Amino acid sequence: MALPIDPLKILIVDDEPLNILALSAVLKSRGYLTITAGSAAEGLAFLKKDKEIKLILMDMMMPDIDGYEATSMIKHDDLTSHIPVIAVTAQAMSHDKEKCLAAGADDYISKPINVDELTALMAKYL
Repeated sequence: MALPIDPLKILIVDDEPLNILALSAVLKSRGYLTITAGSAAEGLAFLKKDKEIKLILMDMMMPDIDGYEATSMIKHDDLTSHIPVIAVTAQAMSHDKEKCLAAGADDYISKPINVDELTALMAKYL
């Protein structure tokens, strides 16, 4: 697979360090630049200062501000509403997908993540 000339910047928001490590490694190997946040609050702070983020992978089950609330905040902010958010969650029932989309997520993928499925999904928005 050819690497992009200008790597696209992806924000990964997840409270599990191993999930962040695995996603970052896979995306970097495919030519993406990743920024990681261990909480929704940290992810929201990155969005305020980094205008080059092209897509967000948002874990939905986090303490404090969960991914549903964070996604809603992103989509209701004129400065960030254009950034695609893909919900990443272990919750795999059809009503869970509906809940993610209702919060404003552009799409949804369940854990464990199929890398080919994820990159195809990301390509749809990038």
